[in-house]
Amino acid sequence: MNILPLDNPADRTLGRILTLQAQAIPDAPCYLVDDKVYTFGEVNRTVNRYAAGLAGLGVQQGDRVIIFMRSCVEFIKMAFAVNKLGAVWVPINGDYKGEWLAEAIEDSKGKVLVTDTDKFPRVQEAVKPGSYGALVVKVNDGGSLPAGAIDIASFDTLPDAEPPAVDIHYGDTCAILWTSGTTGKSKGVMQPHNVWVNAAESAKEYFGAKPGDVVYNCMPLYNTGAWITAIFRALVVGIPCALDEHFSASQFWDRIKHYKATETTTLGAMHMFLWNAPESPDDAGNTLRNANVIPLPPHLTKPFMQRFGLEKIQKGFGQSEAALILRCLEDGVKEWKPNCLGSFAPGVEVKILDDEGNECPPGVPGEFCLRPTRQYAIFNGYFDNPEATAKAFHGEWYRTGDLGVRDADGDFFFVDRKSDYIRDKGRNISSLQVEHAVMQHPAVQAVACFGIPSEHIENEAEVKIDVVLKPGMSATPEELARFVNDNAPYFFVPRYIEFVDELPMTPTNKVQKYKLREKGLGGKVWDRMKSDFKLNK
Repeated sequence: MNILPLDNPADRTLGRILTLQAQAIPDAPCYLVDDKVYTFGEVNRTVNRYAAGLAGLGVQQGDRVIIFMRSCVEFIKMAFAVNKLGAVWVPINGDYKGEWLAEAIEDSKGKVLVTDTDKFPRVQEAVKPGSYGALVVKVNDGGSLPAGAIDIASFDTLPDAEPPAVDIHYGDTCAILWTSGTTGKSKGVMQPHNVWVNAAESAKEYFGAKPGDVVYNCMPLYNTGAWITAIFRALVVGIPCALDEHFSASQFWDRIKHYKATETTTLGAMHMFLWNAPESPDDAGNTLRNANVIPLPPHLTKPFMQRFGLEKIQKGFGQSEAALILRCLEDGVKEWKPNCLGSFAPGVEVKILDDEGNECPPGVPGEFCLRPTRQYAIFNGYFDNPEATAKAFHGEWYRTGDLGVRDADGDFFFVDRKSDYIRDKGRNISSLQVEHAVMQHPAVQAVACFGIPSEHIENEAEVKIDVVLKPGMSATPEELARFVNDNAPYFFVPRYIEFVDELPMTPTNKVQKYKLREKGLGGKVWDRMKSDFKLNK
């Protein structure tokens, strides 16, 4: 372990931090992959060789290097190599193919594309030749090097000296991460070095660091979460990061024990798979001590900690544009309100603002907005998209696109995505709450709730749901409407219900509601107002 003092802005760049750790603890473990140990010194030397290889391909400060790879240690080394040259790495979702992949690669305007032999066929199939510059490939088991490609292994023969000095600032863009595209065309979030460092320091403050600590990561490396909670978290305190390519609920605890991991992060449904697995007397018999668990239902927090033997759980709210915004540490000392998002993360101030930029009073929903209280604590804008950048800001305040509410004590709570919030007959209706009510019906497999513009009142909408039923199950619109009416507030009952075979999804399994809004009433839609259904108020 080696906790670096990073008060000097010149030290707050990612390549520099790796160099400092390699100088201080060259023989300490940096990455663990199965039974293989990579030390800080070894990693830094390989990174320098990669940097030399990229420089030989013409990569210079400000250029972009696209990384479309499996989640492997070479991915991480390549990112550091790019940053040591003052260039920018652009990770692409490893599940992308077809038009999604073509758009991400072509819009990145890369000088070099780094990929695997098993992923390159997707590139050949989807992307126009010449859209990504030089091609560097890692040869996977059984694969063969494509014609004209450079084998990443050839970089291992190059000199391992530090690259020639480049004037790299901690506010410079070091990475571009493409948003998931749930609300429209994906945008490239330009992330400065300091956003990553801020997030890593937040984890250091909350979890501390002890000799013997190991961070376990099984999240994909195209995802912001993997870097802020694991890769860079481990880097700044000089502890090893254990890497697995995928999350496996059945093997998760065996992998924790294999690596003797003390910290990890689970996102989305990952921890619910762990919670819903059959209980075992040995559930708490693991080395894990701390975890970021986002989101976790409030009523499960203490039982989850007790069952799996955890000392601390961090929950919170963030997005690619700002990494961590609000954070909440459950450690048995402070009692947080259910669903409270916690306190400000380092470097940002948060307010709930209305559309005119005025602060909303307690209890009134508005948009989560934030401004940095430190330099370069949020993103540098959207790549090659000044219009989207301008739209995202109201003066010095960045508008997150998420709605929240602040109570009388000043605590913050999430409400909904702004684009998914529905104003109906003077009421504000959360699409998430409607979806939750519908999902309780035993025949429902998936549902998306959104607003259809009202034909009577400007700026208001009627509630519509698109529903996917479970295989072999059936339900009628009237049945669903009555179920909601009996189990939720009457104004949650949709006016429009449509049964569909599937919902439009991104490759990261998020519903593209903007496509549903564009479709509107174009399908076979049940209209409550044109039926005999009687609403019970």
